[in-house]
Amino acid sequence: MPRIGWIEEGEATGELAEAYAEYQRLTGRAAVPEILKCFSQRPDFLRQALGFSNTVVFSDGHLDRRTKERIATFVSGLNRCPY
Repeated sequence: MPRIGWIEEGEATGELAEAYAEYQRLTGRAAVPEILKCFSQRPDFLRQALGFSNTVVFSDGHLDRRTKERIATFVSGLNRCPY
């Protein structure tokens, strides 16, 4: 049971529903990860978090995206994180 009250996709309305739909469209994923749902009470902040993530994690910089995703996968495994 999560301690942060979040809004599921089917319950989302307005700006949050739009943010969820945009995430699903851009990623091709049917479900929004729970880590992102933590921001569902503040759709404006959710959009900022998604923008930050796309800039820092999913764009090339000193490391290419593939390397960053490999590091993220390894760290998630160490933390026994499901996402």
